[in-house]
Amino acid sequence: VTKEDAERLKRSGLIDPARVLAVETGACPHTAIREDPTLNIQSADELVRSYPDLTAVIIESGGDNLASTFSLELVDYWLFVIDVSGGDDIPRKRGPGVVRADLMVINKIDLAPHVNVNLDRMVSEATEVRDGKPVLLTNCATGEGVNRVMDQLVHDVLFV
Repeated sequence: VTKEDAERLKRSGLIDPARVLAVETGACPHTAIREDPTLNIQSADELVRSYPDLTAVIIESGGDNLASTFSLELVDYWLFVIDVSGGDDIPRKRGPGVVRADLMVINKIDLAPHVNVNLDRMVSEATEVRDGKPVLLTNCATGEGVNRVMDQLVHDVLFV
């Protein structure tokens, strides 16, 4: 996450602030092309050394062109989050995040009527192109759907 996102996450109280590390590329995260995952790997190693009881390390990356950031072969689980303000045509475009991610989350569902998005169509098309992989809906501002995402992650990642 960026420094700004890391600070917001630390202030949220959702996670021990010492367990959040910011990694910045020096450019806009949506346009920076980084084929070298060294910074992410170093940060993950630092967390594992500091907290040997860790069961998961989460690395956030802007956009869905992860091949520009690191090889998908290094990813154990891919969570792809979009928001409705990007348009209900996102699933129809069949980007790699939509099609290949283990879990797709459509966030900011409360905004759908305000940005002229047909949420039912968006979910239907996402479900159609994802070959049975889950699509979940959230409104993180209110917490709606967040527990379902957490349950899915615990099941899929921690195998509980």
